[in-house]
Amino acid sequence: TEDKLVQEVVKMILESIYEPNFSDCSHGFRPKRSCHSALQQIQNQFTGITWFVEGDIHACFDSFDHHVLVNILRERIEDENFLALIWKMLKAGYMEQWAYNCTFSGTPQGSGVSPILANIYLSKLDDFAENLKKSFNKGKSKENLEYQRAASKLYYIRRKNRANWENWNEQQRKEALRLQKDAINYMHSLPSKRANNKEYKSLVYCRYADDFLIGVIGSFEDASEIKEKFRVFLEDTLHLEMSEEKTKITHSQDKARFLGYDITTAKNSALKYDSKHQLRKTHTGRIKLYAPRDKWQGKLTEYGALRIRYDKNGKEIWDSHHRGNMVHMTDVEIVSQVNAEIRGMYNYYSIAENATVIKNFAFILEYSMYKTFGLKYRKSVYKIQRKYRKNGIFMVPYNTKKGLRYCEFYHDGFKKKRYACGFEPDLLPQYVKYDNPNYLRTRIKLGVCELCGENTGDICMHHVRSLKSIQADNEWNTIMLAKRRKTLAVCPNCYAKITK
Repeated sequence: TEDKLVQEVVKMILESIYEPNFSDCSHGFRPKRSCHSALQQIQNQFTGITWFVEGDIHACFDSFDHHVLVNILRERIEDENFLALIWKMLKAGYMEQWAYNCTFSGTPQGSGVSPILANIYLSKLDDFAENLKKSFNKGKSKENLEYQRAASKLYYIRRKNRANWENWNEQQRKEALRLQKDAINYMHSLPSKRANNKEYKSLVYCRYADDFLIGVIGSFEDASEIKEKFRVFLEDTLHLEMSEEKTKITHSQDKARFLGYDITTAKNSALKYDSKHQLRKTHTGRIKLYAPRDKWQGKLTEYGALRIRYDKNGKEIWDSHHRGNMVHMTDVEIVSQVNAEIRGMYNYYSIAENATVIKNFAFILEYSMYKTFGLKYRKSVYKIQRKYRKNGIFMVPYNTKKGLRYCEFYHDGFKKKRYACGFEPDLLPQYVKYDNPNYLRTRIKLGVCELCGENTGDICMHHVRSLKSIQADNEWNTIMLAKRRKTLAVCPNCYAKITK
């Protein structure tokens, strides 16, 4: 406790010194900044770029050079006693599975000062990017003369129509509107800025923790040169290694991956109606964010809620699957857990152009939840839905001090949002826990194997003398270490497997 208190005080001191001077392009581990603030900076500042440089630092937080870090701190801090305290924190090491690990480099894992120290270290990269931007940027984007002529012609037509509208007959008015519409369509078919302007170059940069994204208006050779300059600076100045596999140069019309989003630019100049029912041009070059399928599909697989099989033609078929590790939970805990998973995924991808695809994620989780209830109560999905669904909403009852309440399954939709901020945290139901699922009596009475999830009337207890004596080298040891529990209620088959 005292150690955590000292770390918090050191963190507050460092934040008061460095936070006001950090770059606006840095978004990781900072107050009032997040992944979404980084993505919104990209949406606002990366418009019109030609190339993405996806930057990734190999084993960044484990590779910080302690001497380089202390020298950076010494530039603004003169108190050697304070620096000596930070040096001790860096060299203190850490415990993992009751084994001591030395720290020869990197910031201490789990320490409260690690995030601010990482930002201080990588602020040198932000400064380098800012200086490189000043030397690289040149010229100004030039207007497209053909677009300007079309805009002038449209202005003349509109002015003429307003002046003569009252004096024209119906046929003349229709012809005037046709000419005006043709002029609008032609103007909107042209880019407002000149393409392939070799005199104009620009660089934009955004960083979140050890991941950074660079946008370049210029040639592929310019992007390659910038990538090489970043690599040399990281190696020579910060003693860090840029991952060659993950650091890619991607054309803006392809998709770059950053912070779990696919980022690309609008490819066409189609005309669309806005919220005021006025015809607007879709801006070519505007940044578009997309939720990648592999991200939410991977989460479903990680939860154990999805099974993928293939038919004889090789077509992929998705099946929802029960989650055996949730069977021992109460009904309200199961629904609350699934709601939290859905809201977490939707909140993160709510600013994506395809935010509505999260409904597919929620659909699989919903039917996985039904099958989990079915496994728990040995009933079909149909009977579970008939029991708990009311007015089209799946809800489970729970008792509170004020009486009976209901916990509803998520049904608020998946509309795309412009800004992903101001989300309220989930309010967990304050139910009365008559039977704590961790109690030995409750686990035995439930009759569910905590290893395979099978319902059985014959429960065997596997136990160890001490958690220190086991390693996470098999499934049951991993579960016991994760739950911090020396006992495991299992079925006879699993017990035979464990003791074999």
